[in-house]
Amino acid sequence: MGYISKLTLFISCAVMSSGYLFGQASIPRNAKEDSEGIMSEAYWKIWNPKVQGKIDRDIEQYRKADAIVDLPDAAESTEVQIEQISHDFVFGASSFNFNQLGTYERNRKYREVFGSLFNRATVAFYWKTFEMQPNRPRFCEEYWDTEDFWNKQADPKSQPHWRRPAPDPIIDWCISRGVAVHGHPLIWGNRKWHNPNWIIDQMMTPDEKEKMDKLILEYGNLQNYRDSEKYSEEYGSMSASELESEFPEFTKTLNALFKKRIDEIAKYYGNRVSSWDVVNESATDFASGRMIPGSNLCKSNYGLMPGDYTFLSFKIAENVFPDGVLLNINDYWTGHEYIQQVNDLVRRGAKINVMGSQMHLFNPQQCQDIANGKELRTPDEIWKLIDDLSSVGLPICISEITITAPSDDSKGRMIQAIIARNLYRIWFSSKNMMGITWWNLVDDCGAPGEPTTSGIFTRDMEPKTAFYALDELINHEWKTITTAKVSKGQIRFRGFRGKYLITYTDKNGETRTIERHVK
Repeated sequence: MGYISKLTLFISCAVMSSGYLFGQASIPRNAKEDSEGIMSEAYWKIWNPKVQGKIDRDIEQYRKADAIVDLPDAAESTEVQIEQISHDFVFGASSFNFNQLGTYERNRKYREVFGSLFNRATVAFYWKTFEMQPNRPRFCEEYWDTEDFWNKQADPKSQPHWRRPAPDPIIDWCISRGVAVHGHPLIWGNRKWHNPNWIIDQMMTPDEKEKMDKLILEYGNLQNYRDSEKYSEEYGSMSASELESEFPEFTKTLNALFKKRIDEIAKYYGNRVSSWDVVNESATDFASGRMIPGSNLCKSNYGLMPGDYTFLSFKIAENVFPDGVLLNINDYWTGHEYIQQVNDLVRRGAKINVMGSQMHLFNPQQCQDIANGKELRTPDEIWKLIDDLSSVGLPICISEITITAPSDDSKGRMIQAIIARNLYRIWFSSKNMMGITWWNLVDDCGAPGEPTTSGIFTRDMEPKTAFYALDELINHEWKTITTAKVSKGQIRFRGFRGKYLITYTDKNGETRTIERHVK
């Protein structure tokens, strides 16, 4: 019996210390069920029966479809077994700790979550750790990517490639289990997490490096997530065109390196990776007018970047990736500027398939405030945001989600699970939504500064209440298993969109099974 099968069996009989059963009765769905007072009355007033009813109706309308299946060889009136085996909707998670959790048992449990709970894995391609040295990309597993290496590390977080495993083993594993792979990201301006220091250190002429060192006072390895380089007053007074004139060779090299990165990855993976975040978190540069069409250098909020880099990156990606590979834009920015940016890119001819939107509740107090009825976004505000994003006309993915347990006890974990359940339901019910991706699966495995209680598993890979909440939705409530009787050589049923196994008895009395896709 597989790991998730054992968990499902466990659901039916385990009792939490708070008194709630795992499974159907595990997560309070309204104020009446919340007899322990996990969430405040104010919270349930916001997530009231009227809201829940609309969510249920929208799920029925947008996530299900009517199916007619011809079975000309089936015996009339025979009962047909119908079992959904996959979802069209993306239920994803990051795979940043693949084989890094310190024991073979933890790693096995981590791997098996992909294909049993999650049907897509976001694989790390952060440039700084993917290509630590110029022209030496880390596609393949080396010794320091193996389980043996990580199982010997007393302080795994001290390793430069913690949360940044070599992608090939993850991709091979996912493909073997029929799990889609999403690459994240190709281009991002962030100097702490993405752009390699060697671009500045090694890719300038000596004269340009000498001049640049007078303008940029501090490079890379910065302490704050949103820090960029530290600049001189002279740099602050220079325009992007003036910087381009001052550093012509570096400008050419910078553009060539960014193009080479996209070309190289596309050539290596082709369609084995089915989707990519082509550009990550560039809306701030668009909002401040920093990306100028026709320019070769951008004085980005992050530091120097190729000119008009978001548009150029999508045009490069369109030319080098196979047609079926989805090209996504991704951002935490939820203001109107992000919508303006994507509209502008599409109008100018950029191929963008999916619009990603993030939601990170990093601060434990945020989730406690939500439990107390101080919603950061009410259901009406969430619907409004989705409607605004939908105005672009692209499918939407909740591309990164963090929901932090406000405390590492049964009540804190239940709060995390209830928030997760209601958010997943409202997103799943939205017409233009195509997927949701949980970010950090395991407690205390996030980036420095991120919370230690935002996983759906403990650090020892024991499932938390939020795991059961998601499992109940994805593998039970939102999975169709039914029967239908053959009538005039057909069966009809309504089910969640995805692939199905249909088992029936033919006119010769033999059992047959076919696969059909309900769209």
